[in-house]
Amino acid sequence: MKILQRLSALVFPFYRGMLLSIVIGAATIGSSVALMATSAYLISRAALQPSIAEIQTTIVAVRLFGITRGVFRYLERYVSHNVTFQILTHLRVWFYEVLEPVTPAAIQDRHSGDLLSRSTNDVDTLREFYLRVLAPPLVAAVIIIGVTFFMGTFDSSLAFTLAFFLLLVGVGIPVSTRWLAKAPQQSLIDLRSHIQTSIVDTVQGLADLSAYSQEDRYLNAVSDLNHNFRNAQKRVAVINALQAGLSNLSMYVAIWAVLLIGIMLVNAGSIDGVFLATLVLASLASFEAVLPLGQLSHPIDQSQAAGERLFEIADTPPAVVDQPVAAKINSSIENILFNNLSFRYSNHEPEVLRDISFELSRGQSLAVVGPSGAGKSTLINLLLRFWEVPEDSILLDGQDIRTFPQEEIRSLFSVVSQYSHLFNATIRDNLLVAQPSATVEDLIQATRLAEIDGFIQSLPQGNDTWIGEQGHLLSGGERQRLAIARALLLDRPYLLLDEPTANLDALTEQAILKTIHNNLGHKTILMITHRIVGLDNFDHIIVMDKGQIKQQGKHEELIGDDGLYRRMWSIQDK
Repeated sequence: MKILQRLSALVFPFYRGMLLSIVIGAATIGSSVALMATSAYLISRAALQPSIAEIQTTIVAVRLFGITRGVFRYLERYVSHNVTFQILTHLRVWFYEVLEPVTPAAIQDRHSGDLLSRSTNDVDTLREFYLRVLAPPLVAAVIIIGVTFFMGTFDSSLAFTLAFFLLLVGVGIPVSTRWLAKAPQQSLIDLRSHIQTSIVDTVQGLADLSAYSQEDRYLNAVSDLNHNFRNAQKRVAVINALQAGLSNLSMYVAIWAVLLIGIMLVNAGSIDGVFLATLVLASLASFEAVLPLGQLSHPIDQSQAAGERLFEIADTPPAVVDQPVAAKINSSIENILFNNLSFRYSNHEPEVLRDISFELSRGQSLAVVGPSGAGKSTLINLLLRFWEVPEDSILLDGQDIRTFPQEEIRSLFSVVSQYSHLFNATIRDNLLVAQPSATVEDLIQATRLAEIDGFIQSLPQGNDTWIGEQGHLLSGGERQRLAIARALLLDRPYLLLDEPTANLDALTEQAILKTIHNNLGHKTILMITHRIVGLDNFDHIIVMDKGQIKQQGKHEELIGDDGLYRRMWSIQDK
């Protein structure tokens, strides 16, 4: 119930629209009950052949309730779905807002397909929370009170009988059958997520699967998941059919009970016989309010499961939290000092950095070199405040980095990594991710500095050329140059390059490094790399291995020493 309470709190800002929808929903079913009751009374009264004047009011009432039922039904659907779509929009924005602060530290071990399923399928599932969990019980409560009062004006036994069966159908049977559906409902949610994860994996790796002739194995795995999903759906359908059958049986028993009690009251002279059909048809129409509640266990369990998955992310504490009173950062930071920095990703893992100390001054170019797993990329992650660092281990102009807001720190840096994400959009759209307000002149300047302007101009559609998912319609070098151009659009003082030439051929690598040195010399550059290529132009080089600094100096000095840098250079030079 705690999850449902938290979901209710999330949709509380829309309570006005929800209340309006509930009122209109109650009016809709109330009109149906009134239409059936007045129609039955009109037919019964007309059978006695009264003058038209005596039933004129009833005729008008039948017409009125017939019209209002249709009008209210339309308004109820319009208002309820409009509120629901607003709630879904709110939930999607809310989930992004809780997801963004915990990335990448808290979700690095989660599958992208699983996160996609949570942000789409689970949020969409909560549509049922309002349409079928919150609103219908409140509408049913209003109708039960209304028809019970109506029946009570004839006789209390009619009121108690109808109220009992309405509560049995609306509460008793759904509660009794809910425990049967709980396990398969949870299974449906989990299997849906697994299916989406498997499909994302299969589609993204389709080329490799084809190359290794493994399409059938992965296809069979997805088929097995679909088979299990179908079986879970069947179990839920059987339980729903059982519940629907019991509800309909109870409704017909209720009608017979009202009819028999009504006949006894007519025979006893307690009520006029002309009202007998009215009592029966009004009772029948009132079940429109409670029959949907029989299916309530399905959306409740689905909403519970979806809510648990969403709140699992929402309740994940961020790796970095700004201090209550954060200092204002100066955009003209002159010095970044790594001061005996040691770091491990969790208490259960070994240190990935140990006693790291070096300085990056404004206008300097510095390269951090080392084999894979040396801890190089962790330096950039900590500098960008993706993980928390020990006190006074990174200083900006002598002040602890932890005293500054995360967003202000990141505003100092432009970043280009080997995995820079390119969107399935145009070249222009991808550039404008960095600076939406950039002018055409800004785009030309950035692409010129990245030396990709000639390539773009050679394309028939220029900047409006579509580049495909992850930029796969471009070559590796073109993708990296586009990422560099995007970083340059920000025009920030520090440029962080994390393996910018990884997986590129030697000629393209040399060309990109030449671009960096020739056109970006005015930037303060920190480059992470495992390649000993083009480093003779850097002001300072730090050599790392197993989380520690092994050497540092200029290229010529390090080549002259018999150390790790020279061994790496000798191997790569071959």
